[in-house]
Amino acid sequence: MSVKVSRETLQELTTGWLAQDLDAWTRHVLRRHFDPEQGSDYWLKKRSELDFDPLEITRYEELSAFDNFDLAELRDLDPADFVPHSVPRPLAGRVWESGGTTGKPCRVFYTEAMAQHWAAWRHLGRHMAGFTEGGVWIDACPSGPHLVGEEADHLADMYGSMVYSIDLDPRWIKTLIRGGRLAEMQEYVDHVVEQIVDILDTRQVDYLRTTPATVQALINQRPELMSKLRGVYLGGTQFTPDAYRKFAEAMPDGVIGMTYGNTFGNANGMPSPDGGRTLPYVPNFPHTTMTIVDRDDESRVVDYGEVGRVRLMVLHEDLFLPNVLERDQAIRFDTGDDWPCDGVANVQPLQVSTDKPEGLY
Repeated sequence: MSVKVSRETLQELTTGWLAQDLDAWTRHVLRRHFDPEQGSDYWLKKRSELDFDPLEITRYEELSAFDNFDLAELRDLDPADFVPHSVPRPLAGRVWESGGTTGKPCRVFYTEAMAQHWAAWRHLGRHMAGFTEGGVWIDACPSGPHLVGEEADHLADMYGSMVYSIDLDPRWIKTLIRGGRLAEMQEYVDHVVEQIVDILDTRQVDYLRTTPATVQALINQRPELMSKLRGVYLGGTQFTPDAYRKFAEAMPDGVIGMTYGNTFGNANGMPSPDGGRTLPYVPNFPHTTMTIVDRDDESRVVDYGEVGRVRLMVLHEDLFLPNVLERDQAIRFDTGDDWPCDGVANVQPLQVSTDKPEGLY
């Protein structure tokens, strides 16, 4: 899924998207997926079951007419069913999977346009965080069926970076946790950290891209190596203010970049307004929006500063998933005049149990 376009092109794309009118974009996406001739098979079939006409929706807020999308549909159906026929057939590209740590993985097909969207927003996120181009990276993240693994190629292709890749299997480590095999889990953590240390011991590395849990394990084992880094770029579902403070202390003057999301929709970390007590993210507008709703009454959007459940709206031209209730909670964050949508902050799992362990990712 390597995207061969210039950094300037990616920047022009995000600038254009941020200027989009969300109501107009909503109408555009619905017309594309519900077009009688060129729409997506899933939504054309679903149209007959709806008690409203999706093509009569004119405003983003009216998407609440759709039920919460059941991600189980993405486990059992052909990913091609969700891609409009305006995308030429046969489809050629990658099918990406969700983590698959609480059941069978969900699968979506990424069109060329979606791949470019993802790359463009990632580029903007790295720029916002303060990472410089070039340099040497260690990329210790899930690969294989996981979209996040593509970023190693993006760093090399678009940032002119030298990248060392280390695989991380979130499904296996969470299987170990669920089975109570904690000694084996620690062995796996040590296995990942050992590979990172081997590179850090042998040459100068500028940046490490991995998960907060992996960084914490590195600090515990080899704090002197952590202190030499110029920055860490963090993914996964949970990064706490306490972890932010520890990482900042372990890496003086280092850059801490963040991402939040999954295969369906993502958000870039924003600068913390209060020294790390609040860790905000802004979604990849207009392809992704995130709303914080009351955990007991999902029809109510909470006030700014209030905690609630994350509801994701996926509005790609080639993938439409309305009202996805995530397994996360967060603070509704006011992004001010600089951004056209709400943000989320201090994301953490909605429920913590042995059935839904966090592990390394």
